[in-house]
Amino acid sequence: MKKYFLVFLGLTLIISSCSNDDNQIKNTGTPDPDPTSEVDVTVQNFMWQALNLWYFWQADVPDLADSRFSSDAEYTEFLENNTDPESFYYDTLLFTDDRFSFLNEDYSELVSNLSGVSKSNGLEFGLVRFSGSDDIFGYVQYILPDSDASTKDIQRGDIFLEVDGVQLTINNYIELLFGDNDTYELSIAHIEGNTVVDDNRTVSLTKIENQVEDPILIAETLDVGGTKVAYLMYNRFLSNFDEQLNQAFASFKAQGATELVLDLRYNPGGSVNTSRLLASMVYGTNTDEVYIRQRWNDKIQAQLSDDFLTDYFASSTGSSAINTLNLSRVFVLAQYSSASASELVMNGLAPYVDVIHIGETTRGKNEFSITLVDDPGNSFIYSSSREGNINADNSWGLQPLVGRNENAAGFYDYTSGLSPDIELAEDLANLGVLGDVNEPLLARALEEINGTGSKKDFTVQMKAESFTTSRVHTPIKDNMYLDKPLPTDIQLN
Repeated sequence: MKKYFLVFLGLTLIISSCSNDDNQIKNTGTPDPDPTSEVDVTVQNFMWQALNLWYFWQADVPDLADSRFSSDAEYTEFLENNTDPESFYYDTLLFTDDRFSFLNEDYSELVSNLSGVSKSNGLEFGLVRFSGSDDIFGYVQYILPDSDASTKDIQRGDIFLEVDGVQLTINNYIELLFGDNDTYELSIAHIEGNTVVDDNRTVSLTKIENQVEDPILIAETLDVGGTKVAYLMYNRFLSNFDEQLNQAFASFKAQGATELVLDLRYNPGGSVNTSRLLASMVYGTNTDEVYIRQRWNDKIQAQLSDDFLTDYFASSTGSSAINTLNLSRVFVLAQYSSASASELVMNGLAPYVDVIHIGETTRGKNEFSITLVDDPGNSFIYSSSREGNINADNSWGLQPLVGRNENAAGFYDYTSGLSPDIELAEDLANLGVLGDVNEPLLARALEEINGTGSKKDFTVQMKAESFTTSRVHTPIKDNMYLDKPLPTDIQLN
């Protein structure tokens, strides 16, 4: 029996732009590579051109400056000297403070993941490092319904130490858990006191192609001392589930809910428009009230109208009227795994609603990014209607940060995260059952709603201090995207 003593150290922005080449956003005066070059610089040229136009910090990166090259020959030599696309992107073109821009060699993988489709075995987990060691272990946060993991003997709170008989370490976990192996075997353990104890049993899991995640894991109305409390555990902002989200709020209303606990503890982000719809379901449908405003780089910002840059609360999903609870306060369960669109909801509601944040400090991601592909005729913006226009010799897709969001009060500076009003970490020794009134974070919110103060013992024995989670090791990571068409009459001079 193996024992480990635990001593812990305390946007994507999808935009539909017009496909008429005469009405695209233009970036005139940029250099062109020498067509006679003996080195293929197709990918590097695409990356530079796209980032020079769209990147939020374009003015702060010397190699992206409009005046960087005095001739096409100098530009070509620059591209030829950067033969590795990933290194060129990360080490040369990105701003040093950029934590979230990334790229993928296959843009189609990025696009499919924005709709919640991925290859997955349905196990969502956090990874924790043993103090003073390179060894790590995983703990199960939740399991996707209708997935391979949902059919196996594994559940929330289970610990795993090994993959295919190999101890997880800080150096091998990416290959073992997120590599090309579609099937792997986990060695299951549990916690006793302050130790992790091997159970001497294994669980085999298989990743399934096109696994679809319903982001609404739990939606139910609780009766707490005569008060109807809606509880929503929402795990990613996916626009193709907007109608289901609206129906959940219809059910809350029908059951007389007057309070809401919004559980975003594992939600890394997603659609900005879906965040706007969710905020409207919480607060109200006054379309004259500002939800958020966008801020782009100077090249783009000057070409966009205030109407385009401003998002208001919504009265409709586009298909049906918003079901709103018209609340003056909301209890949000959030922690470090809560990012981008999750933080956007909290920040966007803050000028109007008393947002009572229970948990830990969030990730601190207030920027949105854009999916860029090698389609200069559409200003490099990915559009499903233009698949045939994308350079067939260049499948790379970029996800650079292109802007940030601010709320109606102008606040946007939360790169260090949003701090909780009531601090409470998840406890590995007592994770509880999600949606159960005794689950610690939910129980703490219900005590606030009851107005009884903290009567339960919420002492955390073993803080679930994960350094990464399965959620951010997907192609979509923790991005947020905005489904919003660009104006058709913009040109950059």
